[in-house]
Amino acid sequence: MARPVSLLYRLYERRLLRELDKSVPVPRHVGVITDGNRRWAKEFGATTADGHRAGAEKIVEFLGWCDEIDVDIVTLYVLSKENLARSAEEVEVLIEIISDLVEKIAALKGVRVQLVGDLEILPPGLRARLEAATSAGDCQMRVNVAVGYGGRQEIVNAVKSLLRLRTDEGTDLETIISELSPQQISEHLYTKGQPDPDLIIRSSGEQRLSGFLMWQSAYSEFYFCEAYWPDFRRTDFLRAVRDYGLRQRRFGK
Repeated sequence: MARPVSLLYRLYERRLLRELDKSVPVPRHVGVITDGNRRWAKEFGATTADGHRAGAEKIVEFLGWCDEIDVDIVTLYVLSKENLARSAEEVEVLIEIISDLVEKIAALKGVRVQLVGDLEILPPGLRARLEAATSAGDCQMRVNVAVGYGGRQEIVNAVKSLLRLRTDEGTDLETIISELSPQQISEHLYTKGQPDPDLIIRSSGEQRLSGFLMWQSAYSEFYFCEAYWPDFRRTDFLRAVRDYGLRQRRFGK
């Protein structure tokens, strides 16, 4: 029975790709909340580490799907600030898996890696390995890896950075306040210089952002999928992109 089902999915994926080729716009920037690794592991009688490893493997596969339809930027939410408060044993496993993952992503052809998050709170070994994997220069796809990330903290850090810059320039506080604008704050975010995400996908059936790109997602489209992240399929991704393309974006209007 497995082979006919697989064949049906392949045929369905081809149909979705044809629809995208014809008239459905593709998001330029896709954000992904890769949720459900631990629940997937529990459901299948595997260890938490197995769940995180399966999730990491899915991320590499997912980037291939994004490249296939010419997505320019992907932002991956892989380690929140709150995740670092989990048990020491789980954090240690996460550190190793994420380090290996970022190195694999950096080795992909045409991919440039950028870290987004508060790197100061990361364990020194993890930070060193992640920073060594970042790259610069021309690329086909930029991959932002959100590690040690908190959406509220990002906004706080952006405001602090802006205030330091303006005061160092000799600007008085009243002038800073009167001239303050959303654009100025955007220029100090972790993703400065990049377009905001067009589409944000979250797996595992949860319908919340969990602090992910709180500022940047103000006008994003959201797609929530029931599948745990390790079970997320190419079909699910193409459905999300098609759904995005069929929506009428209003940007708050």
